[in-house]
Amino acid sequence: MRQVLIYPGEDGYWVVECPSLPGCISQGLTKKEAINNIKKAIEEYIASLEDDGMPVPEDRLEAEVLVV
Repeated sequence: MRQVLIYPGEDGYWVVECPSLPGCISQGLTKKEAINNIKKAIEEYIASLEDDGMPVPEDRLEAEVLVV
């Protein structure tokens, strides 16, 4: 299980990223599509790390939403 951030991009797509996996970013035309895409990206990212014998970072993100 990984925490992700999802937000509207400037081009009309939804951008979604996984902060605990640096560079693991995807997008989709809808939120649902973006979430499905990041799920695949996370799976492939972790599989690539494991194939290379590298450790998989834990998900330690503490999120807080603030209105400023």
